[in-house]
Amino acid sequence: MSHHLVIVESPAKAKTINKFLGKDYTVKASMGHVRDLPQKELGVDLEDNFKPKYVRIKTRDKVLKELKSAAAGADSIILAPDPDREGEAIAWHLMHALSTKKADYEKFVRVTYNEITASAIREAFAQPRQIDENKVNSQQARRVLDRIVGYQVSPLLWRRIRGASSAGRVQSVALRLVCDREREIDAFVPEPYWIFGARLRKLVNPTDPFAVKLARIGGEKAELKSEESVRTARADLEGRGFKVKSVQNKEISKRPQPSYITSTLQQAGNRFYGFTPSRTMRIAQKLYEGVETDEGVVGLITYMRTDSVSIAKSAQDTARTFIAETFGDSYLPAQPPTYKSRSGAQEAHEAIRPTDISRTPDAMKRFLQADEWKLYKIIWERFTASQMAPARIAQRTVEIEAVPANGDADATEYLFRGSASEILFPGYMKVTGAEKPKKEEGDADEEENIPLPPLDEGENLDHVDWLEERKETTPPPRYTESSLVRALEENGVGRPSTYAQTISTILDRKYVEKEKRALKPTPVGKSTNEFLTTHLNDLFDVGFTAQMEKALDDVESGDVVWTDMLSKFYGAFQTWLESAKAPAADLEKVNGLLAMAEHVKTWKPPTKRGKKTYSDETFVQSVKEQLAEGEKPVTDRQLTALLKVLAHYREQVPEYDEKMKALGLEKEAAELKELAAPPREETQQKMELLKNVTFDEPRKVGKRTYDDKVFFESLCSQVESGKRLSENQIRYLDRMLVKYGDQVPDFEKHAETFQLHREDAAGDPAAGDVLALMGGVTEWAEPVQRGKRTWDDKAFYESLRDQFARKKSLSPRQSAALKKMAARYAGQIPGYTDKQEELGLPPPKEPRKKKDKAEG
Repeated sequence: MSHHLVIVESPAKAKTINKFLGKDYTVKASMGHVRDLPQKELGVDLEDNFKPKYVRIKTRDKVLKELKSAAAGADSIILAPDPDREGEAIAWHLMHALSTKKADYEKFVRVTYNEITASAIREAFAQPRQIDENKVNSQQARRVLDRIVGYQVSPLLWRRIRGASSAGRVQSVALRLVCDREREIDAFVPEPYWIFGARLRKLVNPTDPFAVKLARIGGEKAELKSEESVRTARADLEGRGFKVKSVQNKEISKRPQPSYITSTLQQAGNRFYGFTPSRTMRIAQKLYEGVETDEGVVGLITYMRTDSVSIAKSAQDTARTFIAETFGDSYLPAQPPTYKSRSGAQEAHEAIRPTDISRTPDAMKRFLQADEWKLYKIIWERFTASQMAPARIAQRTVEIEAVPANGDADATEYLFRGSASEILFPGYMKVTGAEKPKKEEGDADEEENIPLPPLDEGENLDHVDWLEERKETTPPPRYTESSLVRALEENGVGRPSTYAQTISTILDRKYVEKEKRALKPTPVGKSTNEFLTTHLNDLFDVGFTAQMEKALDDVESGDVVWTDMLSKFYGAFQTWLESAKAPAADLEKVNGLLAMAEHVKTWKPPTKRGKKTYSDETFVQSVKEQLAEGEKPVTDRQLTALLKVLAHYREQVPEYDEKMKALGLEKEAAELKELAAPPREETQQKMELLKNVTFDEPRKVGKRTYDDKVFFESLCSQVESGKRLSENQIRYLDRMLVKYGDQVPDFEKHAETFQLHREDAAGDPAAGDVLALMGGVTEWAEPVQRGKRTWDDKAFYESLRDQFARKKSLSPRQSAALKKMAARYAGQIPGYTDKQEELGLPPPKEPRKKKDKAEG
């Protein structure tokens, strides 16, 4: 009898699918991708048609070993990851990772399904196919594209922007949208305006007052932008009568919205419950992969990464039966509703819907966590409503004119307006509830739905009082995670599978922060965006990014060869990158500064910092020669360096300030004036204190070597040459004084003079006591190897102890890690529980197991 190995991504999915298949199937999880581009190199051969270099993901070694063992005994291997590009790529990588030769590929087949139910799984397994190479190539193209951009642009950021961590093809465009919106808000100037209206009443019952707003003055839209215009209007209206000019009644039909797609579900999760897009997708993943119910484990919703609003006919038929039985035939439209997806959507996928409409939210509530139930409820309601009849609404609009008391035909015409609506037939609103009209940005003051009494044309009305309210125009709101997802989708940036990750990335990188629920760019985010849009504007243009998404869609459809698409991109990218690496400086400014340098007769002597020697005179001469040769343009960085050099010689340059102003460099020159000042006396005093200190041995961290002695000597050399230290250099000098304070005579006195204890105050005052408590630990857990890192509790404790001895403080992060470790050794610390509250220690934990020495 044949035996089949089925591979999916997650254990939860494997567990659900396993229950639908017979004993001839073994279902295992790959835990996502098993191969990827290497982490520490580009991994793309730019000379060989963008050939990717795929390597095993180290954390998947154990999984791959198990899969290879299972595959060896299987007659066929069924690859069943998600039905999108990423799922297709996972299947392709699994086939290559589990095969030793091409002949092995014959054992592999691919199945896809849109929901994890018994019927859907059996139907999918009855229709196996080969891996879709176009889909795989589209994913490969995206991966290579993102790797090239990230790997080659990020280093530019590291060199130019302090605190910047990475650039990304899509994440940087998302950041740009946030920064552009912030710029609009900053530039916005509010303007006052007035809402003016009247309260009126009928002369006969019902005589309850009702409100109308001034709509037109003299046939034009009423726009009252000053208090004076309000006073003028009110004075002109005094003494006038009011008469109904027209009553318009009409019935409108309001259609339900389509079922959710990824972007609209993320927006709804944020709008209704405050869920982040990532959280919404995690919950949806759980509902898709399977939940334990009375029927067993079953997937409650269809696949949640989709941009299509289409619905399977079988699901529509089932929904129509449910709606007729539950709400009645009147709630059923004559034909199943159809909805149009946006251009470029993958119509082979469905919208997000419940796998069985009869599993109502109330019926499922006892099987779901609170957040799962909330999300399932809105998915179920949206789908059910989308298959129901439209709502019918009666709309009534009344126009009321202010009639001059003397019947003056030349008097200015004032027209007031009021609107009211009434639901005649709820249709789909039976499920969703009555909807409040959506107000677009800037439309906050459109006519509201105000209750109106029965009114007839020509009917006279009594005036009760005037209504007026001063308001101001408001700037566009900051993006929320929900509205940013909508903006990305509307601009064609990213795809359903990338929205949540894109937003998480710009938050994690500290480019954007949350202020309540709004997204605000941080200073680092603004600087990063400024650099990227200035030097790589075309690459991170919203329109260009959308074009690249379209090109990836064309690769998937087979219309474009993926390597051709990359080749076309890379040609333009190289040009942009070279320009960004060394943007050409303004030649007029360069020549102007070099002319000013001709006046310098006495140059400062060269200084040595580490292995390098720096000479102002040599640098200026090198720029002159470079300019004369004309082969390589002088860059912005060189221009800035020239400015800094000349700042030290301002006394030798006649009319220095006037010349800088003429070159348009007045602001930059003013900023550098402080830097060109002689070294501070305080700095020299600090250096004198450190001159007799015995510095620690150099220490290596990764590829970098930190040598306090060499660093201190370079600072001394700079000061001796008459150059002032930067704020950053002074900060490091202060840290060195604190570090070696035990070797400095009368350190406490000097520390008070120079205010050197600021960092200590931020440290945890309990750190020293916790270190003392752990001094009695004698039995330490064996070091643990995880990847390339070794976790050694004893070595970690000793490093913190030594640091505390030098600095008298630990960072908050170090202190938290120390306390966490202390909890594991609570059994060896006398009186641990007594000290818990006082020192903020966590409850005792089980210690890490020691290796049995007998095991060797």
